[in-house]
Amino acid sequence: MGAIISSCWDPLPPLTDILLPTPDVYLTLLNIFQYFPLFTIVQWLTAWHPAGKTSMTTSIFNLPGRWAWFAMEIVSPLNLVYLLWQLPVKLADTTPTRPIPLPWPNKLLAALFVVHYLNRAVVSPFLAAPSMSPIHLFILASAMLFNWFNSTCLAGWLVGYDIPLRPAYPSAPAAASSPSPSPAAAAISGILPTLGTALFLAGMAGNISAERTLFRLRREEAARPPSASTSAAPATATATATSNPPSPSTAKIYIIPPPTTPLFATILYPHYVCEWLEWTGFALAGTAVRAATASTTTTTAGSATAAAAAAATTATASGTLQLAPWLRPAAQLAAHLGRPVPVPAAVFVVNAVTNMLPHARWGRRWYVERFGEAAVAGRGAVVPFCEWM
Repeated sequence: MGAIISSCWDPLPPLTDILLPTPDVYLTLLNIFQYFPLFTIVQWLTAWHPAGKTSMTTSIFNLPGRWAWFAMEIVSPLNLVYLLWQLPVKLADTTPTRPIPLPWPNKLLAALFVVHYLNRAVVSPFLAAPSMSPIHLFILASAMLFNWFNSTCLAGWLVGYDIPLRPAYPSAPAAASSPSPSPAAAAISGILPTLGTALFLAGMAGNISAERTLFRLRREEAARPPSASTSAAPATATATATSNPPSPSTAKIYIIPPPTTPLFATILYPHYVCEWLEWTGFALAGTAVRAATASTTTTTAGSATAAAAAAATTATASGTLQLAPWLRPAAQLAAHLGRPVPVPAAVFVVNAVTNMLPHARWGRRWYVERFGEAAVAGRGAVVPFCEWM
């Protein structure tokens, strides 16, 4: 048995090369993470998701909602910042006090990512949410693993790891030698980073607005006197008896926003859709990352710092990434526009959608069961007026 365990363990890279991944380890992690949508098939088959409003069963593995949410979300910004600080130092073999600076487009994307997750990890659970239901240990561990994979893949991309792709699409070095795009494609290509940044900010604003609307409606329902008429108010569901007078914690009090509520007129999960728009914008803005890195090292060539930066930003994996079929259309579009393929950002968009979409679908069913089809008013989960989606 010991020999079997040893034979399985020996091929693994050192722990330091996993926590601070080399280009080859990064390639392996990205290759695994791009197939995450296959794991989400299980989410379509079962409604079991012991977190949030679907966390209605008691379990010894349930954890306090606010702190569990904080723990699983804070992994993303902490890991990203740590890797962006340490990976250039490791690759350029410089002193820890003189890390190689990232180009400003890379810094901008990192800042957008960190701001999003600070809102999710700190502001939302501790300052905005009236309460948070318990979160099962399995959900916590799964979310932490997802966020670690995602932030690690994004960090390797932002520091300039070059991953040869199959089928071949333009990457940082190859993009300069690729055929020039048409004038129309070149015009679109030029505005992609700006458009992506604007889309990210608009999606984040919509996501926060929709989430805060839900929190406000829950607070208002909790403050409503028990004898008050609810004929003109949103329908409510109470999973456990509330205290008398109503507790300000609003624990286990959930509402369905009426169709007149902004952003909730046609769908029940606009906060999901807005988050998808965020990460789509992030990927579009990411088409500037590799080009910006290459130009930065070129313009400062000749200095020792530039030479080290060039070494770090052109670190190339020895293997090749076989793109998953669902990523190839995005890669083809980027190649048509003459832009490098932001593979980790595209992977994140696909993974976020495939992870959240089944939750939204089961969530719509939950709304129908608790409030009735009349209160749902024909709204879809994420597709307007689509009862199945």
